[in-house]
Amino acid sequence: MASTRDALPIASRLRISETFLSLQGEALSAGLPTFFIRLTGCPLRCQYCDTAYAFHGGEWRSIDQLVAAATESAAPAVCVTGGEPLAQPNCTDLLTALCDAGFDVSIETSGAFPIEAIDSRVVRVVDIKTPGSAEANRNRWSNLAALRATDVVKFVICSREDFDWACGIVDQYELVHKVTVFFSPSYEELSNRELADWLVANPRRIRLQLQLHKLLWGDGPGR
Repeated sequence: MASTRDALPIASRLRISETFLSLQGEALSAGLPTFFIRLTGCPLRCQYCDTAYAFHGGEWRSIDQLVAAATESAAPAVCVTGGEPLAQPNCTDLLTALCDAGFDVSIETSGAFPIEAIDSRVVRVVDIKTPGSAEANRNRWSNLAALRATDVVKFVICSREDFDWACGIVDQYELVHKVTVFFSPSYEELSNRELADWLVANPRRIRLQLQLHKLLWGDGPGR
């Protein structure tokens, strides 16, 4: 049972929206059984957000409790997500503790917070917000200089205008020569096939990403 805020040391507590075992639906480890730790809170308000329930609420849990829960799940991988996980300063300590425990660790971040302090063993899945997200002004462009070859950059595409804009960013920052790049259609806003056709007609080293968990279970919490 989660501890209350006052019972946990400030330096080791995080507010958690949910934890659950599922298949990773995105990025390089799609299809792999993964334990998800969803942190509460996000300063962004992307118009297509599918986890607005994580903006508020949640329970305070310690890093040790979260590592223990991940261990009990028996999953080989852990994904720390949100909300925006880096909005909580103890997130980087959680990531290191999970790596130390032997997990393959990834973090999904909006790209609005600096990523340099994240443990080098962590795969950083960095979202670049398109104009269609209504939060493109929150992109922290300096993060692109900190990317490693093991990282992933993701664009959620809402329209043809988003697609053309994102291709321009990929070219400007030479992202395909640095990291794996995914384009994902905004759920129920752009069809999978339409985005696929655009990628085929404009060949770059960009991968189509479909959200496997939504194809399997729909758009609900805990999946």
